[in-house]
Amino acid sequence: MTDTYPKKQLGDVVEFLDSMRRPVTESDRRAGEYPYYGANGLQGTIDDFIFDEPLLLLAEDGGHFGSPDRGIAYRVSGKTWVNNHAHVLRPKACVDLGFLCRVLENYDVTPWVTGTTRGKLTQAGAAQIVVPLPPLPEQRRIAEILDKADALRAKRRAALAQLDTLTQSIFLDMFGDPATNPKGWPKKPFGEVCETRLGKMLDQKQQTGQNRRPYLRNANVQWFRFDITNLLEMDFDEDERRILRLQPGDLLICEGGEPGRAAVWQGEIEECYFQKALHRARPDRRLAAPDYLAWLLWFLVKRGGLSGVTSATIAHLTGEKLAVLPTMLPPVDLQRLFVCRVAGIKTLATNQRASLHQLDALFASLQHRAFRGEL
Repeated sequence: MTDTYPKKQLGDVVEFLDSMRRPVTESDRRAGEYPYYGANGLQGTIDDFIFDEPLLLLAEDGGHFGSPDRGIAYRVSGKTWVNNHAHVLRPKACVDLGFLCRVLENYDVTPWVTGTTRGKLTQAGAAQIVVPLPPLPEQRRIAEILDKADALRAKRRAALAQLDTLTQSIFLDMFGDPATNPKGWPKKPFGEVCETRLGKMLDQKQQTGQNRRPYLRNANVQWFRFDITNLLEMDFDEDERRILRLQPGDLLICEGGEPGRAAVWQGEIEECYFQKALHRARPDRRLAAPDYLAWLLWFLVKRGGLSGVTSATIAHLTGEKLAVLPTMLPPVDLQRLFVCRVAGIKTLATNQRASLHQLDALFASLQHRAFRGEL
């Protein structure tokens, strides 16, 4: 920050209302009409309230102190209850609540955070945070500009959320709910639709380091995508490389963790293999498109359609259970049409995410300039 604006410590411009907070354990909390807040926002509802005025909440412990871009402060108003994981700030007459929220929401407060396993911003530490203090009209002008910029980001996030649900709606419209199969599509056991196999068992004793190759494990397979930022390696000899090397179009399915979670390999990296915690399925393309099967599994997992093949206590989708899974099979041309529509939605989502990234960068730049007196 420059010296354009005078500066004050937070303790000089707000009143801490922390002594009024009352924690309630989740088991003792009765859901009701009033919002119940914690360090990172709304935690649920409750049947009573403590505060009834516009206030600013600042994370005390459990906040996103290591990544403040996720937000560590937010506004509340009306009848509310706040637990003891968030400081409750009432701005004094010299500071606008909206402006102060914009100053603090992404503030790097690590110099005042204590604790190693769970960071804590004590009241004494929070009181020392230095904030710019332009004249009140200027504070309100800055807050208004940042509010408008933030509203654009909110609209982009809402559009992305709509795109997420659009694919689900298209699937249901084209095929119906796989759990009930209202359109009466024929079914076959999954093992008759796909060639499946588990990957290589991890065995540190067999690792020589001479044929190390990257491989996928459960954590790398997310719904409809792969997280390849932390791929591990192990040895794959020549036969294993021939048998277990992934090809574009392979469907990877989690055996444990969240059984049935699946994504279609697109050749994200040139050479990759997979661990025994994953099934690789290669569908008979005359019967099924891999992307269609991934979405089919999503509906079965999310709507309890795997309950007949997985245990509630031992959550594993074994090869035997996967092989007998009843698989709804609409005409493959209709499946491919669905896949084309999903691809179009993915393109839209990619563009929306790029736009949101630009808006986030613009917002951060505006914040930086605003508090330096350059707006």
